Amino acid sequence: MNLSHYGEDGIRILFGDVIDLEVHEKVRRFYYLIKSLKRQDIIDIIPSFRSCLIHFDLRQTTYERLSSLIMDAHQQAPSVRPLPEAATHEIPVHYGGEYGFDMAFVCTHTGLPEDEIIDIHAGVVYTVFAIGFVPGFPYLGTLDPRLHVPRLETPRTRIPGGSVGIAQGQTGIYPFPSPAGWRIIGRTDSSLFNPQKEPHSLLQIGDRVKFIRI
Repeated sequence: MNLSHYGEDGIRILFGDVIDLEVHEKVRRFYYLIKSLKRQDIIDIIPSFRSCLIHFDLRQTTYERLSSLIMDAHQQAPSVRPLPEAATHEIPVHYGGEYGFDMAFVCTHTGLPEDEIIDIHAGVVYTVFAIGFVPGFPYLGTLDPRLHVPRLETPRTRIPGGSVGIAQGQTGIYPFPSPAGWRIIGRTDSSLFNPQKEPHSLLQIGDRVKFIRI
């Protein structure tokens, strides 16, 4: 566990150099450990693929003081039991056609027919490594290497909400109409974010996602 400054009011905690399930589990346990402390001087805790970012209140604490507390808490409670149970979600997807306007590119780039691409994409149970970019957007991994494709050289300025994209080793779902740089292969009607209900995001870090072809 490596701590470092992140601006004037941030602490970045790094747990590894690779993106995999072992590092992810360390991030997830640490996130829920720090969240359970319910400290007033911590404004936000943001988990990512290999790290957690803690945004703190400079009026109530300092980097040195909070870093020491974090290390003590981590040493005294190396694991959090029980962790929130990771839910499994089935997300129905309309693949290809008007819903997957990059499917032709993915077929050409991978050399695979559309049906095989769909079978591969829908044949994996993905892990939610992080939520970000826009509220409720899940970074899901890991994508089968046969479907690794580059991002768009120039992102689109707007795509429909529910669009399912792939890029390099990841797949994800755009909850709202938004800019997008990933290759779009389908669309879901599922709602991923509800500002009127907590938790606002349907998917949480550590959850599992299975895509179902419509």
